[in-house]
Amino acid sequence: MATPEDDVEPPSQASEAQILEKRRFSRDIRILGHDEIDKLLSTADGRPFSVIHHLPELKEEGIPYLIPGVPITCRVDNTERYTTRSKVHVGTLYTVILTHGQFHWTVKRKYKHFQELHRDLYNHRMMYHFLPLGKFAKDRQQMRAMSEEMPSLRGNQRTRRTSSKMKYLEEYLNDLLENMFCRSDHSMLEFLSVSALSFVSDLGPKGLEGPIFKRSGGHRVQGLNCIGHHQICFRWSRRWLVVKDSFLMYMNREKGRINFVLLFDPEFNVKVGRAYTDTKYGVCIENFTRNLIIKCSSYRQAHWWSHEINRLAETCHFLKVQRFGGFAPPRDNTLTKWYVNGRDYFADLADALEQAKEEIFITDWWLSPEVFLKRPATDNVWRLDEVLNRKAEQGVRVCVMLYKEVELALGINSEHSKRTLMDLHPNIKVMRHPDHVSSVVLFWAHHEKMVAIDQTVAFVGGIDLAFGRWDDSQYRLTDLGSTDTAEKVTETEPQGETNENGSASPKPSDKPTRELVDLTGNTKLWLGKDYSNFIKKDWVQLDRPFEDNIDRTKVPRMPWRDLSAALHGKAARDVARHFIQRWNFTKIFKIKYKDEFYPYLLPKSHCSADDLSFTVPGSKKAKVQVLRSADRWSTGTCENSILNAYIHTIENSQHYIYIENQFFISCADDGKTIYNGIGDAIVNRILRAYREQKKYRVFVVIPLLPGFEGDITTGGGNAIKAILHFTYRTICRGEHSILSRLSEMEDKWTEYITVCGLRTKAELSQSLVTELIYVHSKTLIADDRCYIIGSANINDRSMLGSRDSELAVFVEDEERIPSVMGGEEYEAGPLTLALRKECFSVLVGAASDPSINIDDPISDDLFFLVWNSAAKLNATIYNKVFCCLPCDSVHNMQELKEYTSKERLSDTDPEKAKEELKAVQGLLVHFPLKFLCEENLLPPLNTREGMVPVGLWT
Repeated sequence: MATPEDDVEPPSQASEAQILEKRRFSRDIRILGHDEIDKLLSTADGRPFSVIHHLPELKEEGIPYLIPGVPITCRVDNTERYTTRSKVHVGTLYTVILTHGQFHWTVKRKYKHFQELHRDLYNHRMMYHFLPLGKFAKDRQQMRAMSEEMPSLRGNQRTRRTSSKMKYLEEYLNDLLENMFCRSDHSMLEFLSVSALSFVSDLGPKGLEGPIFKRSGGHRVQGLNCIGHHQICFRWSRRWLVVKDSFLMYMNREKGRINFVLLFDPEFNVKVGRAYTDTKYGVCIENFTRNLIIKCSSYRQAHWWSHEINRLAETCHFLKVQRFGGFAPPRDNTLTKWYVNGRDYFADLADALEQAKEEIFITDWWLSPEVFLKRPATDNVWRLDEVLNRKAEQGVRVCVMLYKEVELALGINSEHSKRTLMDLHPNIKVMRHPDHVSSVVLFWAHHEKMVAIDQTVAFVGGIDLAFGRWDDSQYRLTDLGSTDTAEKVTETEPQGETNENGSASPKPSDKPTRELVDLTGNTKLWLGKDYSNFIKKDWVQLDRPFEDNIDRTKVPRMPWRDLSAALHGKAARDVARHFIQRWNFTKIFKIKYKDEFYPYLLPKSHCSADDLSFTVPGSKKAKVQVLRSADRWSTGTCENSILNAYIHTIENSQHYIYIENQFFISCADDGKTIYNGIGDAIVNRILRAYREQKKYRVFVVIPLLPGFEGDITTGGGNAIKAILHFTYRTICRGEHSILSRLSEMEDKWTEYITVCGLRTKAELSQSLVTELIYVHSKTLIADDRCYIIGSANINDRSMLGSRDSELAVFVEDEERIPSVMGGEEYEAGPLTLALRKECFSVLVGAASDPSINIDDPISDDLFFLVWNSAAKLNATIYNKVFCCLPCDSVHNMQELKEYTSKERLSDTDPEKAKEELKAVQGLLVHFPLKFLCEENLLPPLNTREGMVPVGLWT
């Protein structure tokens, strides 16, 4: 059966729309004030991008499509001869070249189209003149400025004597376009191929537009296609097609509603003819996600559409597979900035959000609406939900995509995050994906973390806008603050019936409440659930965000180390395009997001990407490429460019690589368990250096324990053990491990690679405490010239592309500054060098001890006497004072039991323990390679962790 005219889901699912979850706001606000209308009218340079958010309102308010005060001129430039359907008469096709401000475009029209235009204008003029309806008052006012008689389509006697038919048709059109009534009439606008999207500057050139008939179906998503192929299985609908320089879309012009957006990608193709479309005069337009069939009125029109679509698309970078198999090319001279830890990242993000004028895009694995972006918070101004609500009230459209977790496995409560944000304002739209059963995606996640603002500035990296992520280089373990309690204030929204603006207020029993906190005098950095130690206790009851999850007077928090990046211009447009692709894909896939409340999003043109309304302070120029891991379940396309970039960077590095990652699971084993080849690339690069007798260093920094709840004193939970098993399998255990494959070097491997974790100490309630620093970073630095920052862990889940979705940026310095490498003069990249030094200075303690020299990253002094010496010394001291776990002296469960029963120096002699801890240098400790080496760390098969596929852990 035919699907409904705007549907993309099969009709068998249509009944599900009746059981959609109730939302506080069911529709957008549809009332525009005079000031807002004035902003949309804009200047002679074109319409503002926010026009696309108000297409129905523009239609209702009668806002003219053409830019007021800007003349539109035409030139009839050429004629073509064509054979009519009767094959007896030969007709003439006129090429009309139009100019309106900075916009230029071409339409082809027959003489009969001029006749139809003339007839329609005459009829409309008569109707407005004789029907004294109030809604025609504006049209009658415009007609008074028109001469008594309309310009003659045949021209006057003098014109006919001196001009060709082309000339007087040109004069006829120009005469009409000088009159406000004629140029605003819908017949004229269709003749000119003009719509509300024609002159939006940020959408790029005018492009190709016109009425078409489109066929339903054609989606390349399981479950979205009709099972039949006969013409009775399809429905044809009249739509207005708009083709821009990187996408095309069709819309219901009468309602001002965008019905579908098709992005140009490497599978983009245009085919003409019945063989491809099963219809006469059909055109098939393909990309990764859809085969769109449109129907034209003639053979010539079908080929004209095909030719013009290809012409507009030919300069689009997204038609080609780019370096590393990516979707986006490297962007030269891109302003970018790196961040180590969440403090500066959150602060810059908060300031950037305040600059938003049109759109905010956010996607996270986990998002906490109540997280504070600037600290210590003394009011609620910089709380995330307050910032987003403030921007929504200013007219900014906020689109958020959250990973929809398997609730039995994860406690991040994305439902709470969605409800909290959606109840704030109708301009805030939140999607969750995937539906695990219907999409047959049970184990994979949307793991990327990204914010894009006005498609001009973007933030990408490993930091979710969530509890526990904010930190700085001090990595505090305690946060008692000067105020032990914070007074809670509950703000209740007014209740009522459905308003004229289309927003439905909830029933009294469903009144949304927003818990605000009186923070006057507060000095705490982490409030409520934000103070966390998730290995001691995972997050629970996230709908009570300001209640502590652990006792902060007894349990130290676990510091969080992470990296992110800001980028501008074309690279930011690439990030936004990725979000738009995911958003539109999810809108098609999930029936609950099919209504008008969740709009299709449009990508801005790259031709205006360098017009930056604001920049992040401290940004510098470099070459930036946006990378991703994507699959048909997550984005509708396939890509693993992050993995390819990692391997390429390792293989081509000359002096060193520095890896800081939450996971380190690699080394392929012929497709049995592990598939990603990052560990293999490290092995091959070290062996090459060894055989060539050249100096080469590999620095690896990973968490001392995986980030799962569990008691390590009893061996940890099964999840902790599972990750430890595959981490050790990568580093040192089994035939596929890095150290096993470096066996020809014997003990000299220690000259090439070092693996460390991070730990710190403090005093809590007069007791000495220690805790590991949780390394959540996903970073690779090479040769002081390039780096990768993103959301992708070093494991199969993140790297293969077919599992978790990820996002990253590859930054290459284009400038050079003098430095040193291996004791010789070296030309380093300023951004990468500064990033590497920031990382090293904190980890080895150079930030507090200027005598430590970190200029040369591969020198023997730094590698042996600074890095490895500090890591060994620190591990020894921490084990002596605290009996830390994990440690190298514990090989089996019996030894673990004995080790944990030992008295700790921190308890028996605190003063002596304090003296010992004074010798700690920086944060590094060697990763204990022999911990539980005599135990099988894989989860037992009769446990929940043991029954899931191995790929869940790798």
